[in-house]
Amino acid sequence: MEMKPYRVPRNRGPKIAAIGGGHGLSNMLRGLKEYTENLSAIVTVADDGGGSGALRQDLGMPPPGDIRNCLLALANTEPLLSELIDYRFPEGSLAGQSFGNLFLAALNGISPSFDTAVRRMSEVLAITGRVLPVTTADVRLEAEFENGASVVGESKIFYCKKKEDCRITQVRLLPERPRPLPEALAAIAGADMILLGPGSLYTSIIPNLLVDGIVEAIQNSPALKVYVCNVMTQEGETEGYTASDHIAAIFKHSADHLFDVCLVNSSPIPRAVAARYAEEGAEMLRYDTDRCAALGVELVSRPIAMVEDGFVRHHPEHLARELILLHAERSVRIAGGPGGGDAFRVERKRGAR
Repeated sequence: MEMKPYRVPRNRGPKIAAIGGGHGLSNMLRGLKEYTENLSAIVTVADDGGGSGALRQDLGMPPPGDIRNCLLALANTEPLLSELIDYRFPEGSLAGQSFGNLFLAALNGISPSFDTAVRRMSEVLAITGRVLPVTTADVRLEAEFENGASVVGESKIFYCKKKEDCRITQVRLLPERPRPLPEALAAIAGADMILLGPGSLYTSIIPNLLVDGIVEAIQNSPALKVYVCNVMTQEGETEGYTASDHIAAIFKHSADHLFDVCLVNSSPIPRAVAARYAEEGAEMLRYDTDRCAALGVELVSRPIAMVEDGFVRHHPEHLARELILLHAERSVRIAGGPGGGDAFRVERKRGAR
């Protein structure tokens, strides 16, 4: 059975709050902007590695990298400007640094706040929707492991986990429960659909849920809430994890039944690609439906993955389509009804069940 959403004008598309960080979030946004202009990306600011970490240390600003990626994904500019924002210096003192990071750092220097700087860069790039840091506080990420070891710093978690060779039991922000950006809370409250992920479980998704008020805002929202699960386990973070392990970790750090739908991939992964991942201790995520159901979460399996440059990633267009279909299938709104906007309808091929 093939389904596709009827299109409505993008300015009347569903209001979506997407919470996460890393390449997974920006990849999803790239697809979703084709369906709706009412997008709010709520992005973690716990990164302390690479070019973002360097600017954070040198300038005392929140890390710009994940924000830059989301801005670029939603940009509606000439290709040259997008290429410029994405450019990384190959050598010298700026080796590895992104021009987009420097541009956002410069805007931060002339703006009264980091979120204002992000808004100004959004205007320069003429983005679809909004990109919002979940907090503007200077936060660090601490991880604790099963053997009692701990480490502070998002960029150090990978190496510490490899060294300790045991699971992460908890992560926390330092300082704990920082103040959220008010616009982030408002975006969640006004959403028709709230998305968590895709992205690194402990370093991209969960840190957002540790910001004061975010979990409560999600709980209080009547929106459809969907966790977009990773396709593969992640070396240095979730080796050996199943879908239910991901869900249980999120609930442990937030609240039980924070969401009741988990979107997983049904596309096959080529053997050669899977073998290369296996060499690094990663594998295609196993979907333990019964354990997920015991947690109160329904697994919805759809073909949403692709292989790009040897890496397994979510397919932006396929993922966006399936999310819009999920919203259409489960939306309680009626087109032109009291809810205000027009719900997406679903077209089923003749003869489909």
